[in-house]
Amino acid sequence: MRRRCTDVLIEIWSDVVCPWCYIGKRRLEEALAGFEHRDRVEVEWRSFQLDPSAPAGADGPTESVAEMIGRKYGGGADAGQQMVAQVAGVAAEVGLDFGRHAEGLHLNTRDAHRLLHAAGPLRADLKEAFLHAYFVEARNLADPAVLTEVATGAGLDPDDVRAVLSSDRHDDEVEADVREAAGLGATGVPFFVVDRRYGVSGAQPVEVFTQLLERAWTHHAPGSILTIGADDAAAPGCDDGACAVPSTS
Repeated sequence: MRRRCTDVLIEIWSDVVCPWCYIGKRRLEEALAGFEHRDRVEVEWRSFQLDPSAPAGADGPTESVAEMIGRKYGGGADAGQQMVAQVAGVAAEVGLDFGRHAEGLHLNTRDAHRLLHAAGPLRADLKEAFLHAYFVEARNLADPAVLTEVATGAGLDPDDVRAVLSSDRHDDEVEADVREAAGLGATGVPFFVVDRRYGVSGAQPVEVFTQLLERAWTHHAPGSILTIGADDAAAPGCDDGACAVPSTS
């Protein structure tokens, strides 16, 4: 765990193909925007793979998100499309356009996470760029050419990007993040840990993140992780390679 001289550290385990991770990111950002001590909060993005067995490479992924969800939860592509549309409706509430998400591909995100570890101070910018590319533009983030274009567009050096993608560089860091998430009790994402004291699972409402920030500011000292939620109800998130849609959001 790396930390600068800030009073509150928020570590976020997420995947770049997790819709609730993008929605949760926006809700946290809204809470941070209204937080008096925003400049004293550091956000650290950590890696998590929903489906490490998903196909990789430019030509590997062939199944659409709608097809994968329909297969996993039943009902086929039409049912999958309906579930994706429900999530898109929630995304629209936080200003995100998921209109093309259903046509996106079920793909492996290992290389995207390795590039995030290589991004250094540009990690937050690259995280947003990957999420936008996948959910808004339905781009294939398992394709090295797409990864290179998105990463360089976010400010990474093209030679550095190619060097990462042509090797196993940063693979150990990705694996360490995944193991650490399991050690902290995370079974799905998004998973937020503040000062190694408070834990929040799922794309919680803005007011829950506000509560989390205020509590963390009052007691910003590491300790055992306490779970904070909305009336103890589970917030929507993704696990086991897919994202179920709850009856309420």
